[in-house]
Amino acid sequence: MKLTHYKTLIFDCDGVVLDSNKTKVNAYFEVAKRNGGTDEQAQALADHHVKKGSFPRNGKIEYYLKEILKQPVTPEVMQRYMDTFEQILDKALMECEVAKGLQELKLATPQARWMLLSGGDQSELRRIFARRGLADLFDAGIFGGPDIKEDVLAREIANENLQLPALFVGDSKYDFQAATHANIDFVFLTDWTEVAGWQDFCTANRIQTAKNIASLL
Repeated sequence: MKLTHYKTLIFDCDGVVLDSNKTKVNAYFEVAKRNGGTDEQAQALADHHVKKGSFPRNGKIEYYLKEILKQPVTPEVMQRYMDTFEQILDKALMECEVAKGLQELKLATPQARWMLLSGGDQSELRRIFARRGLADLFDAGIFGGPDIKEDVLAREIANENLQLPALFVGDSKYDFQAATHANIDFVFLTDWTEVAGWQDFCTANRIQTAKNIASLL
């Protein structure tokens, strides 16, 4: 894998740029609890989050309301849950570790524009990355939910913001799915992934792996 071959590098956030996978799992549990869920219901939401990987947050909340709580999904209820997430993560995402080697990798890939593509809320991502001094690394933009990754990739390719060939750096099955759907190369980072049995998954799908951002150098 020659990084100098690519015109765009696309990075997932949680488990790739930030060591925030466990932070997000805890946030889903806490959001359910703060909105009246039992421990069992909160754990079900957290488990669903892990299963879906970096799928947009609003879809996971809709699943929780419909399938676990068996209640209607209304704009008011959705907004309450999203606001609770923002309250919890505003502090937590400012504290989690940033991947080592990011600045060095940026210097090593002057030919490529960088894009951040996450399942997290887009406005939240842009605010947090600006506050942490990381936003300027991603000159091709910072994108997130409620749009799904396949739609973002298709849109940004169509408007020529995302130049091919491109490489997606992720840590979930959904990241691989989105990259494959867009005909984009993919590398799976293993150090912070929440995917159980990732070794078998990567072997079965012939996915190239790396430990972390620094190991891409």
